[in-house]
Amino acid sequence: MTSGDGGPAPGRRTVLRAGAGAGAGAAAVLLGVAGCSGGAKSRAPAVTSAPASTEVPSPTATPTPPPLPNPPLWQPGPGEIQPDVKRRAVELVAALGAWPPGGQGAEAARARVAALGLPPGLADQAGPLAPVAAEASLEVVDAQYGGILADSASVLVVCRQWTRQSDGSTAVGGTTVDVRLGRAEPRWTVTALHPGEPGPEAASAAPAVARVLAEPRIELPPEAVADLRSGLVHDTVTAAMLRLAGPYTLTVSVVRSGHPLDVFGTTRPSDHPLGRAFDVWRIDGRAVVDPATPRRLIESFMRDAAAAGSYNVGGPVAIPGVGNQFFTDDTHHDHVHVGFNS
Repeated sequence: MTSGDGGPAPGRRTVLRAGAGAGAGAAAVLLGVAGCSGGAKSRAPAVTSAPASTEVPSPTATPTPPPLPNPPLWQPGPGEIQPDVKRRAVELVAALGAWPPGGQGAEAARARVAALGLPPGLADQAGPLAPVAAEASLEVVDAQYGGILADSASVLVVCRQWTRQSDGSTAVGGTTVDVRLGRAEPRWTVTALHPGEPGPEAASAAPAVARVLAEPRIELPPEAVADLRSGLVHDTVTAAMLRLAGPYTLTVSVVRSGHPLDVFGTTRPSDHPLGRAFDVWRIDGRAVVDPATPRRLIESFMRDAAAAGSYNVGGPVAIPGVGNQFFTDDTHHDHVHVGFNS
């Protein structure tokens, strides 16, 4: 047997004799090396551990999520007909679609509606405007008329919405709400809400739809994007959008969902729910309703919409045309309607 450095290993008797001759002090050292202080049977080496720390680790701070966007409440500008009718509709939609932390839930929504002097039960008609979320904020992109008569009105409130869940995650969406109102004193009252229902996304988007969604000169709110992705919008609509996006930047308000099923005040089906129409509320960044927007710009756009295949072009400008292709009325003073019969 050899030792670790290559020399002959000493025999067992040699070790014992060396230990006996070393005296009591050496024996104590040997016992300590062998770890025998706990008893002769223990042959495991002693383990020396560092003393446990008495410091309490500080908790990891949870990062504070950034605040949700807080856009100002939409206000009617110059040129509006019955501006307080739109303001009334917007106030209700904002009360239903935005709340601070702790303000979620049906009861809180009813309280916010009641604070406006409106029937609390309207909160039960909010639908996609009131998703399950710990916090929400809302931007009203536009409020346009779906119809305005002497004693009743439809206001289409186009929304973008941000929501935050309890785990801090956020999402961006939006809907368009057809708000029905009736004349009352001192202010018009809301009688019903009809949020848009665009339907599920199609398995694959048509090439024209993909081109519209990618075209920076076509500005679309969330509900209009969902309409196009649903596959329920006719090719005539997307073709006209793309053609008009050549000479203009068009800001769309409504395509299919969120619009009254019938032409307001009649029993005639509207082209919008059939996927055969779209409305434009801004042309080249200029609001159609604004008196400062050149009438020649709006007229040019309306004529080009007809040239793109629309059989029914409505807006704030009266344009003579064969077969009543163009029309104007109070409902269309704030947008251009572009409709198709197929």
